[in-house]
Amino acid sequence: MNSPTSLASELMAQLQGAPLQQMAQQLGTSTSQTETAVSAALPLLLGSLGRNAAQPQGAMDLFGALQRNHSGGADLGGLLGSLLGGGASSSSAGGGQLDGAAILGHIFGGNQQRAEAGLGQATGLGANAGQLLQMLAPIVMSFLAQRMNAGGMDAGSLGQVLNQEKERAQQQGGLGGGLLGSLLDQDGDGQVGLSDLLKIGGGLLGGRR
Repeated sequence: MNSPTSLASELMAQLQGAPLQQMAQQLGTSTSQTETAVSAALPLLLGSLGRNAAQPQGAMDLFGALQRNHSGGADLGGLLGSLLGGGASSSSAGGGQLDGAAILGHIFGGNQQRAEAGLGQATGLGANAGQLLQMLAPIVMSFLAQRMNAGGMDAGSLGQVLNQEKERAQQQGGLGGGLLGSLLDQDGDGQVGLSDLLKIGGGLLGGRR
């Protein structure tokens, strides 16, 4: 079931041009620096989702969240327009509020600050890295919802696809893969063990009752 292109590179291709320029304007950075940062942030976000979806409950939680909040029918272009056109966090995709900060909390759990700091240091974005991740989080979720609906995925196949994405990011290395690897390896021992996974946090939507 290996797809020839990664989800990260597929989404990156959709962000070329105006979306990247608008992100750069909002961040006050150059388009080339923004492009570098986005290309590192996408594997980080998707790989972290892959880690969360590795457990059946995590995959079910993510599947439910995508169905509930991100499949309102807005295409990616419409979402980008509302997000980058200064439409704050409310979505035009009837239904859930696309709140980047809240989504990031679910994706990274207690590791959010580490993820933001690592991305900021690696790309030179500094404190702007958090803002960039908040912009990208709802875009990534909307993209996944589209893929899920188009591919007729269930929670299990969604988890499989995201796990492949995580492994691919770590194998390919680069900025995003390196950041993802350091985030997953909390002990610094080069291996992601059970203790690392427990530290990373309990489930994608932990805390929801």
